[in-house]
Amino acid sequence: MTPIEIANNRTDLLEFTKTMFKARKGVNLKENWHQDKICEALEKVVIGKTNRLIINIPPRSGKTEIAVINFMAWCMGNFPDSEFIHASYSKRLATANTYSVRAMMQNETYQEIFDHTKLSGDSKAKDEFRTAQGGIVYSTGADGTITGYGAGKMRDDFGGAIIIDDPHKAGEATSTTMRQNVIDWFGTTIESRKNKPDTPIIIIMQRLHEQDLSGWLLQGGNHEKWDHLVIPAETESGDSFWAEQFPIAMLNRIKASNSYVYAGQYLQRPTPEGGGIFKDEWIKTWISLPKLRYRMIYADTAQKTGEQNDYSVFQLWGMGQDDKIYLLDMERGKWEAPQLLVRAEAFWSKHKNSDSSTLRKMKIEDKSSGTGLIQQLKQKHIPIQGIPRNKDKISRAYDVSPQMEAGRVYLMRDNEHVSDMLNELSTFPLAAHDDTVDPLMDAIDDMLINNNTDFSKLL
Repeated sequence: MTPIEIANNRTDLLEFTKTMFKARKGVNLKENWHQDKICEALEKVVIGKTNRLIINIPPRSGKTEIAVINFMAWCMGNFPDSEFIHASYSKRLATANTYSVRAMMQNETYQEIFDHTKLSGDSKAKDEFRTAQGGIVYSTGADGTITGYGAGKMRDDFGGAIIIDDPHKAGEATSTTMRQNVIDWFGTTIESRKNKPDTPIIIIMQRLHEQDLSGWLLQGGNHEKWDHLVIPAETESGDSFWAEQFPIAMLNRIKASNSYVYAGQYLQRPTPEGGGIFKDEWIKTWISLPKLRYRMIYADTAQKTGEQNDYSVFQLWGMGQDDKIYLLDMERGKWEAPQLLVRAEAFWSKHKNSDSSTLRKMKIEDKSSGTGLIQQLKQKHIPIQGIPRNKDKISRAYDVSPQMEAGRVYLMRDNEHVSDMLNELSTFPLAAHDDTVDPLMDAIDDMLINNNTDFSKLL
């Protein structure tokens, strides 16, 4: 490597990334304009123009390779006494990234570029390593404590940073509790690990929710100003931001299959245009029914019957031969416990022998008044099963919404309570009541998502 090439690799993060990618993997880095944007934003951190940076970018776009692994290795080459804390939603992932940084620094090409940077002889742990010059890289998970470690040096020029890569696990980001746990961890653990007030903090993530860590910080959550680099999967003209890796046909398929995932993780806009979790255009009603394989009853029972409390609801659903589900009947009202039992028995009896398909079971949330009703119906020899709901309503709604978007859920027209259901769906989760939505979500989850029945045995 010539002296000019060495100098270019020391001063240009993208050049360094391309060089080390070829050295480590034996092939050239597939280049795209977004890589230059990421490197430019990170270089501003090193020269002191930025100390709070959020990068939002689609998954599988090389963000960890550039903004975590190569960036930390490059910084340790230029500033070998730097102190880094690296975090991700999983300590295992953060540890793997840290291990990759150390492995890169042992590569002969790296050592040719940064011949003055040496690893400490006792750097054996996978979740941290040190340099002979007193630098350290330490990894942790977004649910862990950090004791005895800090980031940054007490000086004017660059001396390390806190780098957070994907603090939320994608499957947990719709949970209010899980999101808040990450935000609390940031405020109570991460911010206390700065060795000086302006130690840089860099967050790289795909957007998962309006109130994820990025959203919270950008809305002033910790009362600091954040520089924000947003790279959506689509350009303003509707083209792919990286056609070679993300063909527009592939992006369109992802958008069609789940517009909420696409809006957040790919466009970096967690709320799609039009808002709401259940969009009006997804609502379908049936005119004529296909042949049904079986039927199920789902019930949601209110804890109290006051004017401001939710209603109790019974819904009858049928599984069609076309693998879609159909709402066949619904009752809704405010009933005390004795009336609730009478209504449940009557709803079961009404439909037990009213169709050629089997009425399999009634399922009720096993909580509050539902628990008592389950016990009473068992004594009446009605096949009854409790439903354990271990997720909050919004998380459940995001789980089931793709089934509605795909056109696999049909409501009925001629029922006096369907208008209430339509209103609750269009305004969820802000409606005054959501009692019709709860059993609908139970039906979708049970009959479409978790149904492993061998239908051939039922024909």
